[in-house]
Amino acid sequence: MRRIDNRQAGFTIVELMIVMMVIGVLAGLVLPSVRANAVRAKMSEAILALSACKNTVAELYNTGGDPPGSGQWGCEAADVSLYVSNITTNDFGVIKASLRGFNDGRIDTTDLTLAPLDITGNVPTGGGATVSAWRCGSPTDWTGTTVPAQYLPSSCRG
Repeated sequence: MRRIDNRQAGFTIVELMIVMMVIGVLAGLVLPSVRANAVRAKMSEAILALSACKNTVAELYNTGGDPPGSGQWGCEAADVSLYVSNITTNDFGVIKASLRGFNDGRIDTTDLTLAPLDITGNVPTGGGATVSAWRCGSPTDWTGTTVPAQYLPSSCRG
């Protein structure tokens, strides 16, 4: 004779609650870093929007020209990209971008600076100086940047 087993198999409510708790803890640990990485990706796109101005400044210095003055570099603009509302320059070609569109109160309305550096590591002042590197900054290592350092891409941090 064949015996029919009517027992149902499955998980108990306690087992399901333990799994849900583990998922919740893991999500709580991972979510902040995912958000920070998303902001860094947007910040990289904002830095990419400055490339036209970087080329203008580098070309002038590398051809032996003298700085034209604040706001006279020819690359200043408004509504540049989704994340950059405007670009301004100072007397020596330091580029400042006003940020927007990050949907994060810590980043929106902050400024990001990008400075040309000569071979001595200083901002060139003309007279045949050439641009050998660029430095984007944080509040502790370059004036003008108000973006918190943890949201800058790795190329801008130290």
